Amino acid sequence: MEELEQQYDLDIHWRSYELRPAGSPPIPPAYVAQIEQGRGIFKQRAQADYGVTINSGPFGFNSRPALILEKYAQANGQGRAYHHWVERAYWLEARDISRLDVLAEALKAVGLETPDLDTIFADPVYEQQVDQDIALGYQIGIQGVPATIFAGRYLVSGAQPVDVFKQVIERVIANQAAE
Repeated sequence: MEELEQQYDLDIHWRSYELRPAGSPPIPPAYVAQIEQGRGIFKQRAQADYGVTINSGPFGFNSRPALILEKYAQANGQGRAYHHWVERAYWLEARDISRLDVLAEALKAVGLETPDLDTIFADPVYEQQVDQDIALGYQIGIQGVPATIFAGRYLVSGAQPVDVFKQVIERVIANQAAE
């Protein structure tokens, strides 16, 4: 995304999408095995194609606390920095971003005073913002992450090469110029 932001005038909004919501049924062992196998392929591809060494955190955790704190960070002008910190912690440092101590570290790392996390979780505003994002995702038809929407109408599902995003952006620009 950083490369695209440098090349195009983009207005990026990170939205919440809940992984393993509370109350989700247990993950079948065969599915976990399939995910783990796919992770190996993903890691190899990331290294070969982008020179990135993936060292991802655990699979199957509840991401809601991280999402609520991202809304708190956004409200305090540090949403993007928090998002990037948490993303890096999970994908490159194998951190468990469902742990509250890790999330408190994220807030501190981006320059936010770390109040009692229970106070943030008790504020219905952040919870409502997460719920609104999730509802929007369902309405649009998003069923997993990553998912990227351009101009409110072009959906790119999954991790894609930068050139795919460039093609979509060029199409959006052309369509907007024609309107």
